Amino acid sequence: MDTAWFVRSFQEDYATLYRHRDEASAQREINSLLENLPLPKTGKVLDFCCGDGRHSRALAKRGYEVVGFDLSDYLLAEARRKTKDGNIIYYRYDMREIPFTSEFDVLFNLFTSFGYFAQDSENEKVLQKMAQALKPRGHFVIDYLNPLYIQEHLVPESERNVGGKHIIERRKIEDGFVIKEIIITENGDERRFWERVRMYRREEMEEMLSRAGLEVRGVYGDYDFRPYSKEGTRMILYGRCHKEK
Repeated sequence: MDTAWFVRSFQEDYATLYRHRDEASAQREINSLLENLPLPKTGKVLDFCCGDGRHSRALAKRGYEVVGFDLSDYLLAEARRKTKDGNIIYYRYDMREIPFTSEFDVLFNLFTSFGYFAQDSENEKVLQKMAQALKPRGHFVIDYLNPLYIQEHLVPESERNVGGKHIIERRKIEDGFVIKEIIITENGDERRFWERVRMYRREEMEEMLSRAGLEVRGVYGDYDFRPYSKEGTRMILYGRCHKEK
């Protein structure tokens, strides 16, 4: 477990790599979801893989009772440090092992926090846990990568300087996964780690969600809610839990 890519990657360097994913962008994304989807305006919500809690805080500002969880001790410490709202609780869990049952009105799984495991059965287990966590007829939103867009627009290599760190990112598609190697040089020291995400097609996602007890009611290509296509940068899936409790 401790050698898994997602254990090594979601540490301090993650905040540097994705510093543009900030409070303002989280607020815009949550506002767009709430304005464009038939989600309840009050209730208890689960930020499924919450990272440093930026979406949790945006949801709390809208009045929801929020629970966020993540596996990364570093990101959870950042979440607690940045959070001033009293209506957020954070926990540390592996997404395959969350204990919640029929607790949440809405579940948000945002910024490609799915498809991390090599085995399809493990990724399906994650969807089963989502269904388990939701109340009957509860709502879910999954913001996942768009494999059609990635296949046409993959940038094999890029480099940039951020906060005194030189970052090289190398990307490839292999065996149904998009893989990114990240090389960070800082003060003469070099660090390397990987990201590896399974590229499920829309049809595969809908089939897996259905098996888990989650009914897809809409699929969108971005946060402007354009129809899903190869031109959209995201695959945003909205639906309801139909599994009997």
